[in-house]
Amino acid sequence: MYAITKRVFDLISSLGLLVLFSPVFVIVPWLIKLDSPGPVFYRQKRVGQHGKEFYIYKFRTMVVGSDKLIRENEEFRKKFKKKTGWKLTNDEDPRITTVGKWLRRFSLDELPQIFNIIRGEMSLVGPRAYRRDDVGDEIKEQLALYPHLTKDMELVLSVKPGLTGPWQTSGRNQLPWDERVRLDAEYAQKQSFWYDLYIVFKTPTAMLSKW
Repeated sequence: MYAITKRVFDLISSLGLLVLFSPVFVIVPWLIKLDSPGPVFYRQKRVGQHGKEFYIYKFRTMVVGSDKLIRENEEFRKKFKKKTGWKLTNDEDPRITTVGKWLRRFSLDELPQIFNIIRGEMSLVGPRAYRRDDVGDEIKEQLALYPHLTKDMELVLSVKPGLTGPWQTSGRNQLPWDERVRLDAEYAQKQSFWYDLYIVFKTPTAMLSKW
């Protein structure tokens, strides 16, 4: 029953978000094009429910060729790897465009994932959509550091990833990698429609706290 309720809620909320943020889908592509050359959208392969891979969509916030910069620039790669969860701040990452910094600050770059929800690859609420073939194979390297999280990761991959979730409302990139996995696994264990609603209503507060 929960799965059916969640899917219906996903479809209704996704359509509502498309209407609510329709001005963003009109204005942001224009700003991205003015700011830097390249496509409006960025897609990346992620690991979904039961380990099935899919392409996640975002508004492009980096210069074209940003992934190549990490692969080929050893000095930048070392700096990147030292950061918690392989994340540099928006101000210290030279790959992020001016418009991209604002989109990331308020999580507006994530909005195209609404289409992933409609397609059934994601849910409105769920764990983070993890990368399998990340720089240095993030999941494999991190699990080597935190072997006790292997079962937690199995729990995370048992459900659909979400546009928002416990990591989104509890610190996001400031959280250590193992803490993110623990929170996502905790969600997978105690998921319920009321818990989903709690996260949904908590998300705007988390976004506004970035002002």
